[in-house]
Amino acid sequence: MLVRVQRGVSLIELMIGLVILGLLLFLALPNFSIFLQNTQIRNAGESVLQGLNLARAEALRRNSSVRFQLVSNLSSSCALSDEALSWVVSTADPTGKCDETPGATATGIVQKQSSRDGTPNVEVEADGTSVVFNGMGRVVGTGIGSIDLRSLSGACEHEDASGTMRCLRVLVSTGGQIRMCDPKVDTGGTDPDPRRCPAL
Repeated sequence: MLVRVQRGVSLIELMIGLVILGLLLFLALPNFSIFLQNTQIRNAGESVLQGLNLARAEALRRNSSVRFQLVSNLSSSCALSDEALSWVVSTADPTGKCDETPGATATGIVQKQSSRDGTPNVEVEADGTSVVFNGMGRVVGTGIGSIDLRSLSGACEHEDASGTMRCLRVLVSTGGQIRMCDPKVDTGGTDPDPRRCPAL
C-alpha cells in the first residue's frame, strides 16, 4: 500500500497563521510608533549635544570665541530662532548666510545641521538662540541654558500622567559643561541618578 506524504500547508493553516500575524502586528503597532517617536527625540538631542560639544571644542582648539546658534533653516534667509532644530557652529554670526559652505571665511561656518535630518516630528523650546564659548571653553555672557526636546504627536511623560513620549533636555552651564538629561527621572531621593535633570 502506498502512503501519500503531505507537503506544504493547507489553506486553513495559512489563514490561521495570517490571522495570528495580523493580531500581533495590531497589538505591537502603537508601541512601535511610540518607540520611533522617542528615537527621533533622542536623535535630536544627540544632534544638539554634538553641535554644542563641537562649538566648545573648536573654541578651545582655536583659543577664540566660537558660537552655537539655533536657526530657522539653512538657507540664505535663515534667522535666529529659539524654536528651531537647525543649528550652525561658526566664528561669526551666520544670520542670512546659513546656505554657505562650511569653511567659508566670510561667515566662519564650521559645521551646520538641518532639522530635517532624522528628526521631522520633534519640536524645540530653548531659553535662548545662541551660546558663545571662549578660548577657555566657558560660556561668554548669557546664552542658551536649556533646550527642551519633545514630540509633535504626543505629551511628555513628565508633563502629563497620560503622556507616552520620553522628552529630553540639553543643559549648558556657565562653566561650559554640556549634558543631556531626562526630566521624567525623579529629582528626589538619595540615589544620584546621572540621567536626572536639576530643578530649573
